Amino acid sequence: MQQITINGKNRVLGKKSDVKHLRKEGQVPCVLYGAGLENVIFSVSAKELKLITHTPNSYIINLDVEGKSYLAVFHAIQYHPISDEALHVDFLAVTEDKPVVIAVPVKVEGHSEGVKQGGKLVPGARKLKVSGLIKDLPDTLSVDITNLTIGKQINAGDLSYENIQIVSPKTTMVCAVKATRASAAAARG
Repeated sequence: MQQITINGKNRVLGKKSDVKHLRKEGQVPCVLYGAGLENVIFSVSAKELKLITHTPNSYIINLDVEGKSYLAVFHAIQYHPISDEALHVDFLAVTEDKPVVIAVPVKVEGHSEGVKQGGKLVPGARKLKVSGLIKDLPDTLSVDITNLTIGKQINAGDLSYENIQIVSPKTTMVCAVKATRASAAAARG
């Protein structure tokens, strides 16, 4: 899985005015937590944060907080309801020797038989949650739709990959081919 480095600055838990001042300087308050780690309170530049929030990709993040380095995954973000600015971000610490749960983008490949017959491809989940060691995590989950016919769909439970486990619900639809008027007319005619 791709890795990205984000630089942070330590901050102290304080009053609301301290956090407002931080945000005015273009910084977003963050926290890093995880097993066996005391919570790390820090801030990152809003511009640098967009490298991980405004992309369909998933990353293992190298957090560099004033010289100390941590491996983490993006966990949660809170946005302002009107301005849509990031208000607060949570990161989850991970290690190379324990499985990590992360959402990985789905990449649909091939030309469906159902679409060739006039059906319409309906995309479902854009990402699926998987669990695995960092070294085994893929950048994307490839899904071959070549044999997908009209009226059929591929669910998360139908997929399997080497060295990783899909933890999204088995009924999560990845993609389907639905009948169209043209395909129904072709079948009749």
